[in-house]
Amino acid sequence: MFSREEASRIRRDFWTTFGQYLRPIPGAEGGKVNWVNYKTGFRKLHFRMDVDREQAYIGIVFMQKDDDLRQLFYEQMEELRPVFHATMEEEWTWVQQAETADGQPFSHVFTTLTGVNIFRADDWPDIIAFLKPRILLLDEFWSLARYHFDLLEEY
Repeated sequence: MFSREEASRIRRDFWTTFGQYLRPIPGAEGGKVNWVNYKTGFRKLHFRMDVDREQAYIGIVFMQKDDDLRQLFYEQMEELRPVFHATMEEEWTWVQQAETADGQPFSHVFTTLTGVNIFRADDWPDIIAFLKPRILLLDEFWSLARYHFDLLEEY
């Protein structure tokens, strides 16, 4: 078992390593990208990556507080589903209504890699091999798809 400080340091070291590994890779539009804290350009629409003791997660998360607006964002994403899956070259899980641990509603489209643990350094190559191609493909997808959400940003 790790102390809180040690666990925090290990997580920070992993994300620093991951960020350094991806830093030289330009985005789909040729610019520099902060891959760990990817900016979608829309409030409450995030690309999230997380790793814990059981799995690695990557997804598009819709956190709009207004249920109707979140629904519109999710429906717009569903319209892009064939393009999304063609770009990602795999099927992801789609969840229209979910809640965070503290009861905040959200929607998300995601995939996971189970059986990995951020606290096992030997798992880091597998985690990076899982996250890296998916965040790059998400960026490729988003470079085209983001414009389909422009009208919703006005709300």
